[in-house]
Amino acid sequence: MKVVIYCRTSKLDQHPENQELQLVEYAKRMGWQFDVFEEQESTRKTRPIKEFVLQKLRQKEYDALLVWKLDRWGRSLQELVSNLQELTAKSVKIVSLQDNIDYTTASGQLFANMLACFAEYERSIIRERTLAGLERAKKQGKQLGRPVGAHDKGVRKKSGYWARWQTKQTPAQKTQMIPSQIAMDK
Repeated sequence: MKVVIYCRTSKLDQHPENQELQLVEYAKRMGWQFDVFEEQESTRKTRPIKEFVLQKLRQKEYDALLVWKLDRWGRSLQELVSNLQELTAKSVKIVSLQDNIDYTTASGQLFANMLACFAEYERSIIRERTLAGLERAKKQGKQLGRPVGAHDKGVRKKSGYWARWQTKQTPAQKTQMIPSQIAMDK
C-alpha cells in the first residue's frame, strides 16, 4: 500500500520532526511505502502542501493518508468532515495515529459519521445565532449590511466573475443567454 504522510505545524518556530518520526515508524511497522509532506506556518486560507497532497489523493496516486492527529489535517470540523467524506468516497484509507482512528474499520466509519453529525449541528447553531443577532439588530433599528462608503456615490462598473465570463463569450453564445441574463447585461 502506498501512503502519504502529512505533517503540519502552525508556526515557523515549531518543528514537525516529532510528528514525522512517529508516523514514519508506524508506516515502516505496517510495511507501507510512503512519501512525507511537511507544512510549516500554514494559515487558515493558505495550505499549499495540503492542497497538493489532497490533489494527489484525488488522483489516486496514494492509497491512504496518515496523519499524526486529525487537527493537523483539518482546521475546522466542517473542513475535516468534508475532506474525510470525499476521501472515503474515493476509497482512500485514512489513519490518525494519535487519535487512534482508522477509517478503514467499522468503528472508524462510525466515528466519521458522528463527526459529520457534530459538524452539521455546529453549522445549525452558528446559523441560529447569526439570525438571532440580525433580528435583534433590526428591532434596535440598526441598519444591516455594509456601511455606505466613498465608493458608493457613483454607478458601479460590472466586475468579477460575471464581467470576466461576459468578455469570454462569443456573439453566438451571448444570444443563447436566458432573458434574465440579457437584462442584467444591459
